[in-house]
Amino acid sequence: MNKVVPDVMEAIADIQDDATIMMGGFGLCGIPENLIAALCRKGSKNLTVISNNAGVDGFGAGLLMQAKQIRKMISTYVGENHLFERLVLSGEIELELNPQGTFSERIRAGGAGIPAFYTPTGYGTLVAEGKETREFGGRMYVLERALTADFAFVKAWKGDTLGNLVYRKTARNFNPMMATAARVTIAEVEEIVQPGELEPDTVHTPAIYVRRILQGQSYEKRIEKRTIRKATP
Repeated sequence: MNKVVPDVMEAIADIQDDATIMMGGFGLCGIPENLIAALCRKGSKNLTVISNNAGVDGFGAGLLMQAKQIRKMISTYVGENHLFERLVLSGEIELELNPQGTFSERIRAGGAGIPAFYTPTGYGTLVAEGKETREFGGRMYVLERALTADFAFVKAWKGDTLGNLVYRKTARNFNPMMATAARVTIAEVEEIVQPGELEPDTVHTPAIYVRRILQGQSYEKRIEKRTIRKATP
């Protein structure tokens, strides 16, 4: 089955208001740039976005915030987006912060069909407020519920027309697990190849999880926070 969608707007045509969307990547590495920009153009509102980061001002998820399209963010780190900080403090966007390991496992559990799990992370802190806790082996644990979504936007290095995906380096963070945890997974890739061209042992996301795939264009691959070391004399 050929899952290639020729146009990015066609790929997201059925994303309506109030949708929940997972967006892969780590910082600005491996984020689905084309899909996010297309969603901004489409204008769907009241979105719940599940993403490790919140992009930066004017790029990544920051585009959707700028357009007032996001109602709620479920994230782990949002420190590089000053607009997001203002929107949260003013109550215009709801924020659910997670410890990063918990966030990752909530998505993995969602993809595996596990509704909830216990973790010691966050016990005795604000993270545990209102959640069930239980003792195992003399240690206290917090019950965390799995995360799933209507759609997942993932970004891969290569993919074939069937939807098999290969990620590269840091882009493997969150993309593979998100691909398993959504009702509809849409993948954008830097290169589309024919079936059989990908070495089976290198495939990170099997085609069964991917509903649509498209060739991305004009990747910026920005640096989230540039640090420069002073030259030594």
